[in-house]
Amino acid sequence: MTAAAQPIRVLLVDDQPLVRGGFSMLIGSQPDLVVVGEAGDGVQAVEAVRSLSEEDRGPDVVLMDIRMPRQDGLEATREILALRPQVTVVLLTTFDLDEYALDGIRAGASGFLLKDAMPEELLSAIRTCHRGDAVIAPSTTHRLMQRFIDPPRPEAQEDPRFKTLTPREREVFELVGHGLSNAEIMDRLVLSEPTVKTHVSRILAKLEARDRVQLVVMAHESGIV
Repeated sequence: MTAAAQPIRVLLVDDQPLVRGGFSMLIGSQPDLVVVGEAGDGVQAVEAVRSLSEEDRGPDVVLMDIRMPRQDGLEATREILALRPQVTVVLLTTFDLDEYALDGIRAGASGFLLKDAMPEELLSAIRTCHRGDAVIAPSTTHRLMQRFIDPPRPEAQEDPRFKTLTPREREVFELVGHGLSNAEIMDRLVLSEPTVKTHVSRILAKLEARDRVQLVVMAHESGIV
């Protein structure tokens, strides 16, 4: 982190104090990350985003548990992004229990992690989402989508937005749908990093998608992947 760079501001949301404490210690150990608040449920999370935004520039990333009392992480995600669209939300899921992870992604979350993820995976996810990318772990994403996503809808394949993609953009779109990162797409298609980023940006604009996670959902729901 450069001298002029500001640390990534993280809001922790989980109904278990010990979990929040563990995440806080981990995130606080990083020079480029800072915990700016904690919340024990969705209601507190929305209020924390509102109050922090009034006092300062608010959180950059919200690390959000899904299952919580009073208000779950899914509804909180919708309210937070309506209140402050520039915030990035990363959902936490136990996979076997939380069957609503994709609903959260559709609500605008930038990705999700398993609660038993390695510490470096959590830290990487925060940084990745903050820079405008999304957390797309191919193994986790594939299993969740195979289990919970809606069956492919034939009519979605006729969406005129898909026809606006160039052949190369279509290739990139399919690889994003499979969960490949920019680096992996670079290797697969023998392209430079700026070229891949340009293709992804154009695909996002043409398909009116918020981020790569929504591209993955679109690719699966349409039957393209």
